[in-house]
Amino acid sequence: MSNRILLVEDDPDLGDLVAEYLQGEGWDVELVGSGEEALSRASDEYAAMVLDVMLPGISGFETLRRVRAEPTTSKLSVVMLTARGDEVDRVLGLEMGADDYLPKPFSSRELAARLRAILRRAPGEADEAAVPAANPDVLNVGDVELDIRTHQTKLSGVPLELTVLEFRLLELLLRNAGTVVSREQIANDVLGRDLLIYDRSVDTHMSNLRRKITADGREDPIVTLRGTGYLFAVTSQS
Repeated sequence: MSNRILLVEDDPDLGDLVAEYLQGEGWDVELVGSGEEALSRASDEYAAMVLDVMLPGISGFETLRRVRAEPTTSKLSVVMLTARGDEVDRVLGLEMGADDYLPKPFSSRELAARLRAILRRAPGEADEAAVPAANPDVLNVGDVELDIRTHQTKLSGVPLELTVLEFRLLELLLRNAGTVVSREQIANDVLGRDLLIYDRSVDTHMSNLRRKITADGREDPIVTLRGTGYLFAVTSQS
């Protein structure tokens, strides 16, 4: 996996400080100061993008929208930097496809931890009921197929575009198909961190995943158990 990070921050002092820390952690960081510059450089050669919401010219939200719309960058991991206490910004960023967010002010150490968590594939043993014995790299539950090796997803044989985090979330649900997965487990296994008080990250990522799965009018296979977690329903055909 690439160790290149595209850091988009218009405050040069903060940008230099964060870049220096991440470089000390082993990443190759390119710092740009605007959404326009980010879009001109963004490619699948980067492991992740760290994107500030408040940018001159094109906003961080618009930059994210264009990144997700471009095939070569649609699966690029993105951490957004938002103003502290601005929940609207955080939720909007997640709904638009950001993998995680950090409120300002933040520590570079925390950012590095979030990046590692996002770029690390969630561990877990394959569920015998979901994984064909002939190919352990492919998960099949109902009409959903996940190729773990290529990170490709199909619904009834039709490719489905998911972000890296959405793929990991669906993988966790399929590996535990028919059983409840708590929000705390999702936060730990998928986001790589504990679930914070009033943290809506898990719910927003789940909502995005559901919207993509049901876009063609199919029944939602993900069941919400309030106060408990989520369950991927196993039908008789699974």
